[in-house]
Amino acid sequence: MDITPILVVGIIFGSIVAIILGPGYLKSRERRETQATVRAAIDKGQPLPPEVIDALTRDVKKNLPSRTRDIRQGIIWLAVAIGMAAFSLVTGEGFQGDDWHMAAGSGLLGLACIPATVGLAFIVLSFFNKNKD
Repeated sequence: MDITPILVVGIIFGSIVAIILGPGYLKSRERRETQATVRAAIDKGQPLPPEVIDALTRDVKKNLPSRTRDIRQGIIWLAVAIGMAAFSLVTGEGFQGDDWHMAAGSGLLGLACIPATVGLAFIVLSFFNKNKD
């Protein structure tokens, strides 16, 4: 029995899993080590410098939703939708000849409605978000 095909498939899927899960695992391990160091310093009664507190809260501040981030994501999603719709029309799937009624029945054009809706939702959310960068 030749084990080479099994090894190749295992290596391919293993590398995909490592690429997806590896950075998250390393980041969580680093966060745990930092928290353990801070706990040890607090237990010994040492004051924490402001730089350490800023470093610990940087990720929290970075991930807060903001108005400009919502607008940016909305524009990107709308651009993806426009690109999908344009690709559908250019390849001829959207219409045939002068019959524009076929454009509504195109599968790719219908699929382009999903990122367009997500983009519009982000843009609408940007008007309600009070946080500004």
